[in-house]
Amino acid sequence: MNDRQLHDEIERYLNGEMSRDERSAFDVLRKNDANVERQVSEQRQFVGLLKQYNERRELEQRLNAIHQEIDVHALKEELTIQPSWVVTLWRNHHSKISVAASIAIFAMLATLFFTGYFAGHDSNYTQLRMQLESYKRSNEKLSKSTDALIHDIKSGHKIIDPARFGGTGFAVSTNGYVVTNYHVVKDADSVYVQNAAGENYHARIIYSEPQYDVALLRIDDSTFKSLNPLPYAIERVGSDLGEDVYTLGYPRNNAVYDKGYLSSSTGYKDDSTSYQVSIPVNPGNSGGPLLDNKGNIIGIISGKDSHMDGSSFAVKSEYLVKAIKNMPVDSVNKKPTLNSKNTLASLSRKQQIKKLQNYVYQIKVYSH
Repeated sequence: MNDRQLHDEIERYLNGEMSRDERSAFDVLRKNDANVERQVSEQRQFVGLLKQYNERRELEQRLNAIHQEIDVHALKEELTIQPSWVVTLWRNHHSKISVAASIAIFAMLATLFFTGYFAGHDSNYTQLRMQLESYKRSNEKLSKSTDALIHDIKSGHKIIDPARFGGTGFAVSTNGYVVTNYHVVKDADSVYVQNAAGENYHARIIYSEPQYDVALLRIDDSTFKSLNPLPYAIERVGSDLGEDVYTLGYPRNNAVYDKGYLSSSTGYKDDSTSYQVSIPVNPGNSGGPLLDNKGNIIGIISGKDSHMDGSSFAVKSEYLVKAIKNMPVDSVNKKPTLNSKNTLASLSRKQQIKKLQNYVYQIKVYSH
């Protein structure tokens, strides 16, 4: 097609005017043609800028209309002659009010920053990396008796300082390869993974693809022993709307199970690399597996819409498969071989979760 036709198709794609088959075909075109992918991104950005401009214009017009309705001179005279209680309070205590407001604003911004609120390009999209209670854990550790610490050392237990951030990951091979979200381990100085039994292992970031929010880790700890064969397979094709799904993650120290359904074949702002799922998730769930009813992994939990309850997002599993294929050979001795056999399909949900727990890890990120 010529440039004009391509532009029209991109507009139909972004406006949601394509049929399901047309959209699937266009997704394939995007993957195979870097020029098309670039034009789609540019068009999406351009449309977003236009929308922001229109919103600012509308706000300006509303403010101008309000300003015209207010008699500023009459209001000034009224407040000068007999100030309202707000004005009187401000005149008498403005310095204290300013300090208190500054502290409140700083605290709010700090909370939003550490919960990943500003990590995305849009304020509605919240990544689910969790800030851990470092100081609380440090105090708890310091309060342990000397005898308890000596016991830990003699018994060979690792004494690990509190991590700064946390998330979830899951095994993609039996020899120590673990996948999580890139935003979970971004800027990490070191990474540890902890299994359901509470055992901690040091891991290294082997490869990442930030554009898909995927990172691959490898456990390089001498105490780590190879896992039993993985009970789940990683799905290489898309899943259907209404599919029952569930996840297992670490929004707190113990694994938490949540279930829901696949509500859209695209993610936030029609992102074709992700699913939207109706499932409750919280900070710490980032990097957790999203599984279908049979126990196949169809995605990686990555974020949620902060303005919509239960509206969460997961990177499609096909981009995990793509990331593993893109790993340079010189970065690893051997690429992980993805399991194609699923032994969870015939089990009840309780049995599935019991087996799954042995392959899902809490990710602990250390950084200065």
